[in-house]
Amino acid sequence: MTNIKNERRVILITGATSGIGREAAFALARQGAHVIVHGRDQAKTESLKQEIIDATRNLFVDSIVADLFLLSEVRKVAALINERYAQLDVLINNAGGLMGLQRETTSEGHEKTIALNLLAPFLLTGLLLDKLKKSSDGRIINVSSVAHKQLAKPDFTDIENQNRYSVAKAYGDAKLYLILVSQKLSRKLEKGGFENITVNTLHPGLVASNFLGGSGLTGLIKWIGKLSIPFSKTAAEGAETIIYLASSNDVKGVSGKYFNNGKPEKIGRKYDFPKNENTVWTYCEHAADIVY
Repeated sequence: MTNIKNERRVILITGATSGIGREAAFALARQGAHVIVHGRDQAKTESLKQEIIDATRNLFVDSIVADLFLLSEVRKVAALINERYAQLDVLINNAGGLMGLQRETTSEGHEKTIALNLLAPFLLTGLLLDKLKKSSDGRIINVSSVAHKQLAKPDFTDIENQNRYSVAKAYGDAKLYLILVSQKLSRKLEKGGFENITVNTLHPGLVASNFLGGSGLTGLIKWIGKLSIPFSKTAAEGAETIIYLASSNDVKGVSGKYFNNGKPEKIGRKYDFPKNENTVWTYCEHAADIVY
């Protein structure tokens, strides 16, 4: 793998205070990038920033705090990025997770799984797109999951699972929807002449990290076998594909792909149709109140 050199690339990583996001932040800072780490907790996020600086001797590390369950907070993040930085080279939408056994909504009325895993990255990407367009090699990296193949049972007339909720279905659906809108965005950018921006998704592997969304979920083990993958990866191993997509020249210009273990892989074909992409895209535009 050959990494991009000779420029200090600006990289925003959401959900960076634990797990694969944390590992990716350290690795990209070691490469010399200007890393912006996002977290929900002020103390943890500031502590992470200082840990990265101390470990890497890279002073170009910033932090940003927001609760991405809320679209109003997503807008605040975007406003800060747009105000503080001349350009953005890499957006890593990593924040996500499983929720509780019972369906819950945010204070803005959105089901929590969809809010965090789909609407937040969709809105943040749209609001930061102009910054990414200024990069000679802009990259949007959306962390999905193999759960889109194993657990998704989408009803495209009920995106937020008002009628048939389960924690596994909601998570699988959200990760499928994220892939679908990523594929559509890749084509939209290409058709618009923005070949300097790529959009890819990935499965990081099943990593033993804090991705349960603070729900206290106890039934995880009952359905984890459905993923057909053991808890075999460390957070560092799980972050490898993120780091690769963010920094390698090998994938420069590669867009609209789903990666697993550092290689492009076909997504679940059952729902992979333009009609479904358009349905989810339109829903996200309406729910997040953005058109791009």
